[in-house]
Amino acid sequence: MVPAYVTRQVPYLEYLGEEGLQRLEAQADWLIQDVGLEFRDDPEALEDWRRAGAEVTGTRVRAPADLIRALCRTAPSEFTQLARNPARSVRIGGPHQVFAAVYGPPFVRDLEGGRRYGSMADFEKLVKLTYLLPELHHGGFVVCEPCDVPVSKRHLDMLYAHMRWSDKPHLGAITEKSRAEDCVAMARLLHGDRTFDQNCVILGNVNTNSPLLVDKVVTESIRVYCGAGQGIIVSPFILAGAMGPVSTAASVAQALAEAMMCCAYSQIVRPGAPFIFGNFLSSMSLKSGAPTFGMPEPVISHYVIGQLARRLGLPLRCGGSLTASKVADAQAAYESADSMHSTALAGANFVLQSAGWLEGGLCTGYEKLVMDADRLGAYRLLLSGMAADDEALARDAYEEVGPAGHFLGCAHTLRNYQTAFYEPALSDSENVESWEERGSQDMQRRAFARWNALLKDYEAPPIDPAVDEALQDYVARRKRELPDAWY
Repeated sequence: MVPAYVTRQVPYLEYLGEEGLQRLEAQADWLIQDVGLEFRDDPEALEDWRRAGAEVTGTRVRAPADLIRALCRTAPSEFTQLARNPARSVRIGGPHQVFAAVYGPPFVRDLEGGRRYGSMADFEKLVKLTYLLPELHHGGFVVCEPCDVPVSKRHLDMLYAHMRWSDKPHLGAITEKSRAEDCVAMARLLHGDRTFDQNCVILGNVNTNSPLLVDKVVTESIRVYCGAGQGIIVSPFILAGAMGPVSTAASVAQALAEAMMCCAYSQIVRPGAPFIFGNFLSSMSLKSGAPTFGMPEPVISHYVIGQLARRLGLPLRCGGSLTASKVADAQAAYESADSMHSTALAGANFVLQSAGWLEGGLCTGYEKLVMDADRLGAYRLLLSGMAADDEALARDAYEEVGPAGHFLGCAHTLRNYQTAFYEPALSDSENVESWEERGSQDMQRRAFARWNALLKDYEAPPIDPAVDEALQDYVARRKRELPDAWY
């Protein structure tokens, strides 16, 4: 039985020493106090900042670092997001790590259908696959953009799909205030007033406009989600050399400053509201401007931002199985492996983009989704630590098997053979003759067969018919009220 989330049993990788961490924190404090952040297009946010004691000049907000840190301390260091199936609820923060699917691509790709704009049919298939893959703990939200549904209405269909075709926790929309409000309202219908009012059942995920700009999409999302007692993830999106300096240290400190200001604002809105400190920092080609993934600089940023988040006492979102490759090839494998391995060791508590990411985030790969999920099982075991109890040390096996013998049939092996090693669903470790007899299939072809087989056997999780009817009625009513719009 795969657990609903990972509970880490191994130490964190501490990459930067105390002096370096203090210098990064001092840089973030300087950005907050002296440079300030822009909070644009949202007068209500500026008034909130004035009341909290910040200096507001036009749309520039500066605040004492001590005030910002005091506000951040009121956010929980860990919390539970309740799923509609309580057995799938996830604990976010502390030693816990939650893997969620790819988020945001407008395109999808599979081995036979090729690359194409995502559709609602693709979206529903990907939600079902995320539900079926046990190593993915969380549905995320935008597993692809369903580009055949108007933007003004698609959030309704997307959220309903997560609520109906999966019983794992999920996120909601943030692109416009009313869309966030729809998601909060639907979450209340799904869980009921009492459960909704007493638990975090839905989160929003939003990016700052780096460098040092927080627009109304962020602040309004915070007011909608946190104001309702729900949670928010805020991730500075920094391509070093474009939205931040080329030096990793400066970009990490900038990300810390932007996230701290957004966390502080969430606590002005509602003290104690769940907040996840996000960070999406990547390098780029200074020749072409294209983002690069799995490179040493963003890997370093994962480790360091993990240290800073723990010092701040906030749950962290960073990293994932990231790649610039267009297909699930060797480049995708090694870039995703480096990115995800550092994400795991850095202690990221909530990992969007854990599976399915291709083409720098522009494309969701069906094969990549199941391939990445297969590897997440290996990370789960890596993070679970190594047992050193009597059974693990196997003294009785040595008593049974003498020197130059073998352990294949001994009692210890027979007791443990079913759980002794991680068995990936997709890797082929048999001899070449067996592989050839099965059609000489490479990993992509095996992954194609696996996701199709999963969908063929899919069964929807049960839902209260009255709740389902209420959700469908809400979606239908809001669609009647909203004009079609493609922005």
